Amino acid sequence: MEYVSRAPRAPLDGLIDDLYYLDGAAPYSRLLLPAAPAPLLIVNLGAPFLIRADIAGEAAEYADGCVVATPTRAWEFGYPPWTRSVGVHFKPWGLAPFLPVPAAELCDRPATVEQVWGQSAIAELRDRLALAGTPHEMLMLLEEGLMRRLREREGLELVRRTSNVIAATRGAVAISDLGVAAGVSSTLLAKRFKEVIGVTPKRVARSYRFTAATLAIDVAAPIDWGHVAAEAGYFDQAHFGREFREFTGLTPTRYVEVRQRFLRDHPGHVLDGWPLPAD
Repeated sequence: MEYVSRAPRAPLDGLIDDLYYLDGAAPYSRLLLPAAPAPLLIVNLGAPFLIRADIAGEAAEYADGCVVATPTRAWEFGYPPWTRSVGVHFKPWGLAPFLPVPAAELCDRPATVEQVWGQSAIAELRDRLALAGTPHEMLMLLEEGLMRRLREREGLELVRRTSNVIAATRGAVAISDLGVAAGVSSTLLAKRFKEVIGVTPKRVARSYRFTAATLAIDVAAPIDWGHVAAEAGYFDQAHFGREFREFTGLTPTRYVEVRQRFLRDHPGHVLDGWPLPAD
């Protein structure tokens, strides 16, 4: 599977972690993605894929691509036998300037790119991408398309500054202190977060804490779950377990088993790290 990634130029670099190109056969036909403070946009250039926003619900087909705001629960991505796409990994606040609606309206409800940008705009972009000669050219076209759609979003700077405080502490920050430090009421801060990110500051902090704790786990070594929970700032191991099930749909033990399967089946794969096999 070919994966090409690069950081965008300013001012997009303040909104986006990276732009990427993906082409090839997926390691599994279905991948489970735990909830994380990471909005995503995919422009699909191959066969349609499937998304199950609620892993207990029905999957829906996406032909032109998808826009995923910050999820609050695990979601499932279903690949065709061969997939080809370009996409954007946004910073938590980074999707908002490209949306015509508050991010909360897309929370746990992935939209097609057509629903967000319109049929003619996404059709034109996909046509241009299909004619590009190299992944680098495709990422340049995607970046240009994003620059044309960049809009001001009220509250973006407030949410960005506050989110950076949350990230710096890996979610271990008193939520009541955030509004005081920002010079706004907690009500206004929560309102801006829901508009820009889609969820409240408390939810963002929980997501940062869980993501940091989970990514720090070495699944190849014995795990002291009580120590992991304490290091991450959870009240106790039971609290961590509840968060694990809410964010992944799995128990910690099952998560390790699935991660070990990925490492065993596809060592060094470009998609290893956060997605989990759901087959």
